[in-house]
Amino acid sequence: MSVSGLNSIEKKAAFSLAAVFGLRMLGLFMILPVFAIYGQELIGYSPIWIGLAIGAYGLTQALLQIPMGMLSDKFGRKPIILIGLVIFLLGSIVAAMSDTIYGVVFGRALQGMGAIASAVLALAADLSREEQRPKVMATIGMFIGLSFTLAMVCGPIVAETFGLSGLFWFTAVLTLGAMLMIQFMVPHSVNKSPRGDNVAMPDKLLSLVKDPQLFRLNIGVFALHMALTACFVTLPKQFVSAGLSLDHHWQLYLPTLLGSFFLMVPFMIMAIKKQKETQMFAAAILLLSFSLILMWYLPSTIFNLVLMVVMFFTAFNYLEATMPSILSRLAPAGVKGSAMGIYSSSQFFGAFCGGLVGGAIAGVLNEHAIFIVMAAVCLCWFIASLGLKPLKKSKSYSLKTSITSELQAEQVADELINMPGVIEATLVHNESVAYLKVDEKLVDLMKVKSLLRPTN
Repeated sequence: MSVSGLNSIEKKAAFSLAAVFGLRMLGLFMILPVFAIYGQELIGYSPIWIGLAIGAYGLTQALLQIPMGMLSDKFGRKPIILIGLVIFLLGSIVAAMSDTIYGVVFGRALQGMGAIASAVLALAADLSREEQRPKVMATIGMFIGLSFTLAMVCGPIVAETFGLSGLFWFTAVLTLGAMLMIQFMVPHSVNKSPRGDNVAMPDKLLSLVKDPQLFRLNIGVFALHMALTACFVTLPKQFVSAGLSLDHHWQLYLPTLLGSFFLMVPFMIMAIKKQKETQMFAAAILLLSFSLILMWYLPSTIFNLVLMVVMFFTAFNYLEATMPSILSRLAPAGVKGSAMGIYSSSQFFGAFCGGLVGGAIAGVLNEHAIFIVMAAVCLCWFIASLGLKPLKKSKSYSLKTSITSELQAEQVADELINMPGVIEATLVHNESVAYLKVDEKLVDLMKVKSLLRPTN
C-alpha cells in the first residue's frame, strides 16, 4: 500500500465517518439560530428555560463523552456508536413531540446522552494508518465546521417552513441517515490503533487535569463554547429587533460565516510563518472579547450586528481550529486520547453553562447584559492564556515494538529520549507499542524503528 495518500479503506472511512459526525452535529446546532424566538411559543417559557434548552445537551455530553469512548474500547466501536445514535434519535423525537419547554429540555439532554464523538474518532483511528491518520482526522474536523455553517443557514429555513417540531423531526431523519451510514458504509474495523492515543484512560485523567498548560486549553474551550451558546440565547432576537425577519436570517449567517473563514487566514499565516502561535492565539481571544464588548455597547443595527458577528466568528473559527492542534503538541506522548477526552468534556460543559448562565442573565438583568458578562469571561481567559508556553514543532507517532519486558522497555526509552529530535518517548511493553513525540526535521525514524525492534 502506498504511504503517499489515503487508500480506498481510509477514504471510505474518512468521508463516511465525517458525514456521520457532520449529520449529528448539524442536528444539534440547528436549534441555535431559531430557538430564542420559537421557544417563546412553548408552554412554560422563561429566559432561563430557553438557555437550558439550548445548552442541555452539553451537560450529558460532558458527563458521558469519556465513558462512551471507554465502552467502545471494550464492546466495539460500531455497536456503541449505533446505541449512541439511537439515544440521539429518541431525544430528537421527544423534543419534536413536546409542546412544553420542559419536554424540549429533556429531549435535548437525551440527545446529548448519545455521546459518540470519542468512539467515532477512535474508529477513524482504527481504520487508518499512522502516517495517514492526520488527514482522516482533518476531514472529520472540516465536516464539523461545515455542519455548523449549514446549521446556521438551514435552521431558520427549516423552522420557518415546518416549525420548531419540524426542525426536531428533520434532526431525527438525519440521525436515521447516520445510522444507515454506520451500518452499511463505514468499513469494519479489524485492527485497533493504540488506545492511549485515541481513548481516555481513567488512571491518566487526574494528572492531565492538573497539568497547567493543558488546563489553560481546557478552560479556554469551556469559555469559548460558553460564550457561543450564551450569545444565541439573545442574538436571533437582536436580528429580529433590527428589522431582519427570521426567514431571512440565513442571508446574514451565510456571508458572515464564509467571510470569517477567509478573515481568519491572516491569523494562521502570521502564526505559522512568523512562529507567533501563542501571540496570535492571545490576539484572537482579545478579538473575541472586543466583539462581545461592541455587541453590548453599540446600538443593535443590522450593520453593527453584521460587523460584530464577523469579528466574533473570525476569532471563534481560528480558536476552534487551532486549539486541538495545540492540544496534540502539549499532551504527553501516549495519553492524547485522555487529554482529548478532558478537552471535549470541557467544551460540552461550557455549552451547557453558556445556556444556563445566558438564560439566568436574561431573566435577572436583561438580554443585552449577556454580551458584557461573556466578554468578561473571555478577558479572564485571555489573562490565563498569557501563561501558555511557546510551542515546539512536533509530531506524534504510535509505533509497534517487539519489546516485551519492562526492564528492556525502560532501557530503550532512555536511549530514545537521548536521540536527536525525540522530544518524548513512552513504551508500553504489555501493549507492544511505543508513543513518541518528535521533531520531524531532526529525528531519524529508521533508527528509531530499528531500536524498537531489537534482533536479540
